[in-house]
Amino acid sequence: MHFSIPFSLSDIEAAMPYLLAGLRLTVEITIVGLILGFFLGLLTGLATLSPTRWLRWPGIAYLEFFRGTPILVQALFIFYGLPDLLDHPVPAFGAAVAAIALNSGAYICEIVRGGVKSIEKGQREAGLSIGMSGFQTFLYVVWPQALRRIVPPLGNQGIISLKDTSVFSVIGVGELVRQGQVYIAVTFNAFEIYFVIAMMYLAITLTFSFFLRKLEKRQSRGYS
Repeated sequence: MHFSIPFSLSDIEAAMPYLLAGLRLTVEITIVGLILGFFLGLLTGLATLSPTRWLRWPGIAYLEFFRGTPILVQALFIFYGLPDLLDHPVPAFGAAVAAIALNSGAYICEIVRGGVKSIEKGQREAGLSIGMSGFQTFLYVVWPQALRRIVPPLGNQGIISLKDTSVFSVIGVGELVRQGQVYIAVTFNAFEIYFVIAMMYLAITLTFSFFLRKLEKRQSRGYS
C-alpha cells in the first residue's frame, strides 16, 4: 500500500490571498467583539457584586445563560433567530461580533468579579479610613489591584475568543476557516489548506501569548 502526504506549495501560494483576507476578518471580529465584551463584562461583573438585587440578579442571569450555552448556538440564534423577531436581517459580520461580545462578556464578567473579590477586605477599610468615599476606594485602591490580577485570565479569554471565530463559517462569515472551505471546495486539496489555517491560528496565539507574558513581567516589576 502506497502512503504519501499530499503537500502542494503551489496550492498554498494560490490560496494565500484568500486565507489572508479571512485572517484579517477573523482578527477584526475578535478585536471588536472583545472590546465590546470587556465593557459588557466589566459592567455586569460589577453588577453581580452589587448589594442591590435588581442589579445583581440580571447580571447573574446574563452570566449563567451565556456561559451555559455554546457560542455556536448563540451565533445561530442571533443570525437566524433574531430576524424572525425583528423582521429584519442581521448582517453576518454583526452577528459574529455580537456573539463574541456576548460570549466573552460573560466570561469576563466572572473574571472581573473574581478579581475584585480577591482583594483583601483590609484594602477597602484602609481607603475608607483615610476619608475616601466608597467609589473612590474602589477606583483608586481596589480596581488597580484587581486589574493587575485579571490580566492573565483576560489574555486567555482573548485567545479563546480568537479561536471561537472559527465557528462563524456556519453563518457565512468569510473568516479564515470559511475562506479555506471555499478554496477547498474548488481544488479538493484539504490537507495543505487546513494545515496552513492551523499554523495561522497558532502563529497569532503564540504571538499574543508572548506579549501577554511580557506585560505580566512588566507588571510584576512595577509592583515589586
